[in-house]
Amino acid sequence: MPRTPNQHLQDLVRRSGWNHSQLARAVRLVAAEHERPVLCDHTSVSRWLAGTQPRPPTSTYLLEALSRKLGRRITAQNAGLTRVPSAPLTQSWQDNPLHRLGLLVEFELNPARAHLLEAGTYRLSALSPPDLWGPGGPTVTTPSPAGGRVGGPEISQLRSMTQLFAVSIDQHGGQPIRPAIAAYLAHTVHPWLIAPASDTAHRQLLSSAAQLTLLLAAACSDTDGHIAAQLYHQLAIRLAADSGDQATMAIALRAMATHASVLGHHGPAVLHLTERAVEHARHAPPAVRSYAYAHLAVVLAHHDSRAALGSLARAESLHSEGTGAPTGPFTSYPEGALHYQRAQTLIALKDTPGAIRALHASLSARMADEHRATLLTHARLAEILLRHGHLERALTEWQIFVDAYPTLKSPRTNRLLLLMLGQLRPHARHPGVKTLLTRAEALLH
Repeated sequence: MPRTPNQHLQDLVRRSGWNHSQLARAVRLVAAEHERPVLCDHTSVSRWLAGTQPRPPTSTYLLEALSRKLGRRITAQNAGLTRVPSAPLTQSWQDNPLHRLGLLVEFELNPARAHLLEAGTYRLSALSPPDLWGPGGPTVTTPSPAGGRVGGPEISQLRSMTQLFAVSIDQHGGQPIRPAIAAYLAHTVHPWLIAPASDTAHRQLLSSAAQLTLLLAAACSDTDGHIAAQLYHQLAIRLAADSGDQATMAIALRAMATHASVLGHHGPAVLHLTERAVEHARHAPPAVRSYAYAHLAVVLAHHDSRAALGSLARAESLHSEGTGAPTGPFTSYPEGALHYQRAQTLIALKDTPGAIRALHASLSARMADEHRATLLTHARLAEILLRHGHLERALTEWQIFVDAYPTLKSPRTNRLLLLMLGQLRPHARHPGVKTLLTRAEALLH
């Protein structure tokens, strides 16, 4: 029986302006973003248009590719697709964030359901939160009667635990600490958030819960859980908005934008999100404002070089204004991190010598407790050095990375190790390279 052509999909492809090869490439890019490569080409697209239904997860990636191109969410019904699995956790800015928190960590801690956190796709459309502040200020999520039983001691413990988790991620990466953060949110923090409390105490708990949720998002990203990370970023923004904490709101918006940039997105949605982070940071301490402006420079480098350098200069000026010892992981912005953002900006501006100098400055400024960031910076520097013909210098950086690799094993560092192998194999006759390749290959087994 002949298939009926998919008129809905044909119309969407026509509106996109893509030819069959371009659409296939866009689908492959979305799939690669999720570390799940798919095989499709122009002939696959021809079959889909003729009525063949693409199999999951290709169907899901097809919808996301079209959504990004057309600037609106394309559903399975819009595209005439019938073999698209429904995501059990939809992305919505309107959900009650306390209910949302309970649901997400329940999935996180249930071995039978944890994989569902990665069902669906990373959505660019989720990078456009509504105006959660509004003309009358943020709306607190739940009534908070005065004289409640949750207050100062709980707030103090939550802040201390957030500091502890942040230090653990800096030292050991996100993979070993992700379950612990989820369990603490589920069993301790969530009950506090729904318990009676004064308005002030409830807002402070919401703010600290937003910060801890950002750490969980970072841990997910470190383990290639990018859909889960996006869900947690979205939740952190809602919690920060409801808390009335502009500084945490700025940090959450910036974190979501940074995650998008790490995945290779620098378009208008990411730029607007980063600009909103700067806007919310305008009354925050200098460290938070510097943090927001530094990433704005990275994103602007893909749009306006002069504006990018201006934003970078503003970040550096604000950083120099920071005074006093930090009181927590969200009250300071390490100098090494600022230099790293300078390097990322200069890389985008194709200033390789400047980027290399900035990465060296970043390494010089890194503190002993920034183990993870230091290792990732060595890997980034090695990659750039080798790409530009500096084999001996790159080899030195890669050796440091390989030495420390066992202390930070994760999907992210594993991917960097594979990148190193791919870059160095053409130079395998070099004695130092040969030795390092042997060591690195042994680490993969």
